[in-house]
Amino acid sequence: SIYRSAPFFIETMPLGVEKSASLALLLKNMGLGPENLMACGDGWNDLPMIRYAGMGVAMGNAVPEVKQAAKYVTADNEHDGVGLAVEKFILEDPQ
Repeated sequence: SIYRSAPFFIETMPLGVEKSASLALLLKNMGLGPENLMACGDGWNDLPMIRYAGMGVAMGNAVPEVKQAAKYVTADNEHDGVGLAVEKFILEDPQ
């Protein structure tokens, strides 16, 4: 799979390899499910992971498809978006 995440940046992954599959395996080994996972992303390669996670969080600078799939949109990566999501969904509301 090839993704253009910025005008000057191309990401490549072997066909069929997705972050969501790796996270599913990790969660299974920990005895947990996707409802226990918060995942943050901004690009097309994050889309399956955002859909898989119990709490899919799109960064403010995410592509529209990721924002649409996410349960929550946080600030962009230049304004502590991941940290704000961790505070909101893990530190303040651990359910």
